[in-house]
Amino acid sequence: MRARDAGRRWTREERMDSAAVAQCGSHRCAAERRVFRRELDSWRHRLMHCVGFESILEGLYGPRLRRHLSLFEDCEPEELTDWSMDEKCSLCNLQREAVSDCIPSLDSSQSTPTEELSSQGQFNTEKIECQAENYLNALFQKKGALFDMATKKKQRKTEDENREFKVEWTETFAFIQNLNGLPTCLICQEKLAHNKKSNLERHFTTKHESFSTKYPVGDARKKAVEELQKSQEKSSSVFNYWMQSSNNVNIASFVVIQEIAKRGKPCTDGEYIKSCFINASEELFRDFKNRADILKKITELPLSAKTVKDRTVQMSSHITNQQVEDLKLVSALSIAVESCDINDTAQISLCVRFISSTGPKEELLGLLPLRGQTCGEDIANAVIECIEKHHIPLDKIVSISTDGSKSMTGVRNGFVAILKEKINHEILTYHCIIHQEALCVQTFPEEICKVMELVIKIINSIIAKALNHHQFKEFLVEMESEYADLLLHNKVRWLSRGNVLKHFASLLTEIKAFLLEKGVHYPELTNDQWIQKFYFMVDITSHLNQLNRKLQGKGNTVFSMLEEVISFENKLSLFAEDFERETLIHFPSLLKHRQENNSDIDICYFKTTLLNMREAFLNRFQELRNSKATLAFVKKPLTATVTELNFSPFNIDIGNFEMQLLDLKNRELWSSKFERLCADIEILEKNKCELISQHKWSALKDLEKEDMLIFNTWNSIPDTYNQLKKLAFAVLSLFGSTYLCEQSFSSMNLMKTKLRGCLIDENLESCLKLKTTTYKPDLPKLSKEMQGHCSH
Repeated sequence: MRARDAGRRWTREERMDSAAVAQCGSHRCAAERRVFRRELDSWRHRLMHCVGFESILEGLYGPRLRRHLSLFEDCEPEELTDWSMDEKCSLCNLQREAVSDCIPSLDSSQSTPTEELSSQGQFNTEKIECQAENYLNALFQKKGALFDMATKKKQRKTEDENREFKVEWTETFAFIQNLNGLPTCLICQEKLAHNKKSNLERHFTTKHESFSTKYPVGDARKKAVEELQKSQEKSSSVFNYWMQSSNNVNIASFVVIQEIAKRGKPCTDGEYIKSCFINASEELFRDFKNRADILKKITELPLSAKTVKDRTVQMSSHITNQQVEDLKLVSALSIAVESCDINDTAQISLCVRFISSTGPKEELLGLLPLRGQTCGEDIANAVIECIEKHHIPLDKIVSISTDGSKSMTGVRNGFVAILKEKINHEILTYHCIIHQEALCVQTFPEEICKVMELVIKIINSIIAKALNHHQFKEFLVEMESEYADLLLHNKVRWLSRGNVLKHFASLLTEIKAFLLEKGVHYPELTNDQWIQKFYFMVDITSHLNQLNRKLQGKGNTVFSMLEEVISFENKLSLFAEDFERETLIHFPSLLKHRQENNSDIDICYFKTTLLNMREAFLNRFQELRNSKATLAFVKKPLTATVTELNFSPFNIDIGNFEMQLLDLKNRELWSSKFERLCADIEILEKNKCELISQHKWSALKDLEKEDMLIFNTWNSIPDTYNQLKKLAFAVLSLFGSTYLCEQSFSSMNLMKTKLRGCLIDENLESCLKLKTTTYKPDLPKLSKEMQGHCSH
């Protein structure tokens, strides 16, 4: 509209009218201009091509109105309070002129509006304005109805037409189909939104007219299009190769970082490993033709300290997501909780045990720092917050294992008591079997404890001074001793005491000679009573160490651990009988001392010590003994009695359970599976005993786990025995000890050294989770989710 009037000179009358309109201070005109402009902009876009609203508007009000409105495009009128007309305003008078053309159609009995306005005065003016307003309202209501009908009409969507790309369009318009099924121009690479021939043709004829002229339809265009396609495929292959290459570099980076985390090494080792890799590759691939490409790939590996840290957190987060997904699917889970102080920060190790679709899992769910106090309420709040953060229902918890400290087992404010209030069913609570076994050992008489103290004192006097230590080691080499050095005692480590005593006993003669040479005298080393107690400690700690090793490690069921403890209780009775018979078959060190020195062994003293230890064992593990029948169900369901089982923590339908158990016992097909299970467990135990007798403790890790054998058997049972399987998997998910928590703390001590004191809690948890987990992060998925970049 403006372009049409731009080249015409306005008349003097028009310029005066425009100036009058612009100078009008009426609020009503300002509002009219705003409303009119808004209506005009709205309807010109909506119905310009449908009903020609601008033509209607021009017919109603004349061309002058449109010209005048262009002066007020950017006007922002104030709020309208005064609706009175201004006689000098061109817009106010223009409205009256427009009304004069419409009045005859509204009221044919009246004369022309201009004559009546001049003769009848203000009364007729108000009447005419009222009629004009009614007319305009009617007009706009009709216009709105037309628009509503237009908008309500269902529009046809291109997606509903199921258009497909036609092969012949490639040669005709130089278009190909991309991965999304939409046309892409081979010449300018522009993508069109729809598979419409008209769109392709319009694009080709308007934007590539020169190509159309140069290569007319036929063989010429066909060859030209084929060349374009080859060029497109080549560039795509180069891009895909680059993307794949970048993805491979990312995956390789993740692999190296995962190994760094598994071994508890610092993040700065990434650059060190990369440097070693480059230097070794220069020699390994010296004769390779693509040696430069190989070295380039290695150089591009992103292994900076920040990259190692960030990707460790990413892998840890991915593993946590896998853990949570499995935990949401299980019907029962157990938790083990233990606290430890390191670098003035208390850390709560929260471990979970559950049965996934692939078998039993023991996982570190979280390492929770406590900045304030470490009372039971603080521990409970931290654990509950962690579990709820992952949206794991608390009612799935069926068992809790702790280290037995006051903050854990307090009757009112202990962690276990607080957590029980949050759970809507009964739960089983266990004091760690390994911790209880260690407490039982503390029943040794004071005289025997002093033997251990003296041994530690002698060892420290030799090892503490560098000169003495160096001379002692040379002395052992000259004497061709069994061991080349002594061991320091560590109260934290479970097996430390037995190993220290074993080394000291083997080197006792050399130690006496060395101390005599140095002029140091310990009268206890020549006292026969002290020597007897010392050798008794050597033998009994050897038996305790064997029990401790059997209780440690993953894959042990609670029932098997309880059987080991009960078996050791009976062994203590056997040891007491051995002293009563004075045979000392199970105490070889003490027996050897008696034979070499013809000593008179204090049988009654040592027998009483063993019986007191047995009594301590009998007084402990009561919560496990009370659940013995329930714990044995996973291995021996055929001999189970329903009245002896504890169903309360597991939400079992007892009626269905009884029917299914009876059916299982009478079905040879399914009952035979548990007979084979017993045979497999028997073979496994034989292999364990052979390795233990040969002191090949590390080889035990390579044997198949007992809980996996049990899981495979129950997993092969059909789901018609769902209540039996539910109880079996719930019992199989119970923690017998907090070994996993202790293991995580041992790993944490190796990680958070003085050199890594700035390791924050989030990074510490990520490193620890990667080191202890059995889950494997999806490295290709993680690599695709991030942008590839070279080393920096």
